[in-house]
Amino acid sequence: MTHSTVESEASRGTAPTAPKERRLVIASSYLGTTIEFYDFLLYATASAVVFAPVFFSGLDPWAGTIASFGTFAAGYIARPLGGVIFGHLGDRWGRKKLLVASMMIMGLASTAIGLVPDASVIGPWGAVILVCLRVLQGIAVGGEWGGAALMALEHSDQKSRGFAASFVNAGAPSGSVLGLLVMSGFSTMPQEQFLSWGWRVPFLLSFVLLLLGLFVRAKVTESPVFLEAQQKLEQETAAGAKQRIPLFEVLRRPRTLILVILASVSAFALQTLLSTFAISYSVAAGNPQPQVMLAFAGAGIISIATTLLMGRLSDRTGRRPLLIIGNALFILVIPAVMFLVGQNSMLLVFLGFTLGIVVQTIMYGPMAAFIAERFGTKDRYTGASLGYQIATLIGGGFTPLVLASLYGGQNLTLVIGYLMALAVVSLVTVLFMAESKDRSLHAETE
Repeated sequence: MTHSTVESEASRGTAPTAPKERRLVIASSYLGTTIEFYDFLLYATASAVVFAPVFFSGLDPWAGTIASFGTFAAGYIARPLGGVIFGHLGDRWGRKKLLVASMMIMGLASTAIGLVPDASVIGPWGAVILVCLRVLQGIAVGGEWGGAALMALEHSDQKSRGFAASFVNAGAPSGSVLGLLVMSGFSTMPQEQFLSWGWRVPFLLSFVLLLLGLFVRAKVTESPVFLEAQQKLEQETAAGAKQRIPLFEVLRRPRTLILVILASVSAFALQTLLSTFAISYSVAAGNPQPQVMLAFAGAGIISIATTLLMGRLSDRTGRRPLLIIGNALFILVIPAVMFLVGQNSMLLVFLGFTLGIVVQTIMYGPMAAFIAERFGTKDRYTGASLGYQIATLIGGGFTPLVLASLYGGQNLTLVIGYLMALAVVSLVTVLFMAESKDRSLHAETE
């Protein structure tokens, strides 16, 4: 690694962000991501417990679950598209403007999901509308993560970047827990009322959260690293230099993008396993649905703290060691996780969810910094968003569908084998990657 790669931010002329402003930016990124993932992962819970009987009532129960998870996957398919669109515009226009736009799209799409008529009213068109709104959710969250991570990262000093960026990833379990608590509260209603209208209320509450998020996000300032890069770009353009397209710059050197995707895929597989398939599996084993959801919510609360802890730890040890340890533990504990969540004891179910989610946060805590630090300022929004979102598509979007198909009501061995294989791929990839903790944010893409 050259001296220019590890050069301090101060020596490059970027004015340090005042502590008060830095805290506001981190709080805004955390709150915004919490709201976005409340909306996005609320759909995951609904796909596991609601959408099969509401929108696919004509199918066999397990077939309906698979079809429901198929609509869930549509959002993940759209996430890379959102990463490209928002990444390109964010690298050109700035992080803040695009974060406001992504939040508006997500909030309005989620609110609309709560208004979609069920199959008894408009037949299969309900499922079609659901998929369209899910795609909008995917586009929005595809743009949200990159912008929020970069705002936190680029406002922070080099010694605390991992911790600052981990607040963005802590927003995912925070939003998931919030959604689960709200949905589980309504799921205690009589089943007929819950399936008729109760499940819709958590989605309609998205509009209230949207207003709160927009109010906070409007108060933050643009990234100083981006402003400096933009000023330099304007000078180069005035001197006759040709403007580069961020997406083309990322794809021109695809090695970094491919490595980021493969290194991250297992963390999303484990996250999505717990929030979808494991809930359905535990309920099918005879556990009450509301209690299973609360058990997962309790584990999710713990994961918020461990995500931040791992982000802080990564500023000392580096991002790479934690991803190696997390993947190795993933391979070791996944059989125990699936055994525990299938038991008829809520204590054991809770322990299973907690074991799985804590291992996941060992990888997830440092991941925002691990990904974003590998791209240059001119294409960081595009590169980080695209890498993260394709990893979520492969590791998270298709996971419920693949696992439900492999399981088929009885074969858990194939489920565990598939998850282990993803962990091995990520582990091997990380072993061949360099540490990014001391990289300057002014360096070019690796």
